[in-house]
Amino acid sequence: MAKYTVRAAGFDDFEVEEGQKLVLALEENGVDVSHRCGGQARCTTCRVKFSSEEPEMGKTEHDCLEEDGELGNFRLSCQIRVDRDMDVDVLMRASKEGWEPGPTPEA
Repeated sequence: MAKYTVRAAGFDDFEVEEGQKLVLALEENGVDVSHRCGGQARCTTCRVKFSSEEPEMGKTEHDCLEEDGELGNFRLSCQIRVDRDMDVDVLMRASKEGWEPGPTPEA
């Protein structure tokens, strides 16, 4: 299985196995990423912005962001599978929001 490099603004680069959910890759590598709904694309707290090519957006993520009027503003790391090198900025950090992360999203 291929490995890709993820660069999260303010953190050291790390390698991630192809297909891993971005939210889990970030969290496992010490990035304080928010996630409140357990990876269901409902809370929109696992927000990231890409400074590299974005992976394709799935229907669940698209519909959630469109419903909330946020389509095009950010992506949901719980809905993204690592399939390339990525440069991301985590927009919401649990520690800055004053909450504990929610349930761990399923792999």
